[in-house]
Amino acid sequence: MEDKYRSKLSPTTDFWAGIYLVVIALLSILGNALVLISFARRHSQLKAPELLTVNLAITDMGMAISMYPLSIASAFNHAWMGGDAACLYYGLMGMIFSITSIMTISLMGVVRYLVTGSPPKRGVTFHRQSVFIVITVIWLYAGLWALLPLLGWGSYGPEPFGLACSIDWASYGESLNNSTFIMSLSILCTFLPCLVIVFTYFGIAWKLHRAYQSIQNQDFQYGNIEKRITLMAVLISVGFITAWTPYVAVSFWSMFHSQQQDRMAPLVSLLPCLFAKSSTTYNPFLYFIFRPTSRNNLLHPHSFCFCCPIMTHGDIWVELAYTLQ
Repeated sequence: MEDKYRSKLSPTTDFWAGIYLVVIALLSILGNALVLISFARRHSQLKAPELLTVNLAITDMGMAISMYPLSIASAFNHAWMGGDAACLYYGLMGMIFSITSIMTISLMGVVRYLVTGSPPKRGVTFHRQSVFIVITVIWLYAGLWALLPLLGWGSYGPEPFGLACSIDWASYGESLNNSTFIMSLSILCTFLPCLVIVFTYFGIAWKLHRAYQSIQNQDFQYGNIEKRITLMAVLISVGFITAWTPYVAVSFWSMFHSQQQDRMAPLVSLLPCLFAKSSTTYNPFLYFIFRPTSRNNLLHPHSFCFCCPIMTHGDIWVELAYTLQ
């Protein structure tokens, strides 16, 4: 086995990293599966922007299914399993799902900004076909970036701790090929989406501030629903950025200190990677916390009968909430 695929961690650390990943994988698969079941239960009632939440659940669940088992097996094996082929596969899947996630979340921010009317109830509306097209473009965009290293621009490689693969950040200064790819990827797939997220939610906050008095005086229930949905979207965005910021910071340190990478303790590179993987677990909890009707529908005795509609006393306000999205 090549030395680059041997774990740089102790067997005990590998074991507990594997246990952590098992828990994260189970929570992610179960939670996002429940979200998808909830959406399937009322597929005919889905409003167009809700498809973005569906896409995010598919992305999180896809990452957990396609990537985490290989990381778990490698952690318990105390070495990366599968060699170069598995490394390329893991890096490819990681790129596709991570880019799709951040692009979906940034688009959710744009949609929330446009549909948050000021004055209220006068925001932009969307159609399913338009959102389907945008989601397709997001997947194609992510797939293109994921394929570029296989086509010769940039490269994939093992993480410093030896149990996962990603973009070879440490190769940034080795050639113009790698440096241009990593910088372009960082700007177009990390910094710009994050700026979109930040500016759209600042814009939403400003809109809600301007409309608050009229909401309070004219339609208190509407205002509460709009604020609740916006808060859910904000927390999803903040959670994603918080989970991935340490990993991005360590990756950028590797870019500009490639000659000193051996000085970084393997555990320092492991922890941000593990923390980033938690980003696939908490979105379902946020969804069901801020969507009590969906949670109640899921707990209904006929929740797995997809042809049996469930009506509750809150359906009128839920329908209003869907309109807001």
